[in-house]
Amino acid sequence: MAFRARVGGGNASSGMGVAEQSVSTFLELQKKKKIHRYVIFKIDENKKEVVVEKTGSPAESYEDFTASLPENDCRYAVFDFDFVTPENCQKSKIFLLHGSYLVSFIIIKVAC
Repeated sequence: MAFRARVGGGNASSGMGVAEQSVSTFLELQKKKKIHRYVIFKIDENKKEVVVEKTGSPAESYEDFTASLPENDCRYAVFDFDFVTPENCQKSKIFLLHGSYLVSFIIIKVAC
């Protein structure tokens, strides 16, 4: 999974930038060392960039992850899912998730 982003300033189409910490935290999750189970990102309206809101330790579960998501706001999240195949092989997949809720402000929904 590649993560290409213009760090700092916004890009031409959206004007939204990506904080350097967001990129480095995602790359830490992507490595096989299991530093994070998940990363939750939010849009910082003041800086107009995507920033890390929360990270989960490798011991946390999917239930811990879903409990960390806000009920009334948009978020992006990356979750590292471990599973065992029918052949009894341990595997891991990274999922990018986007949450947009009915009660969110419309301007936030457009940005997400």
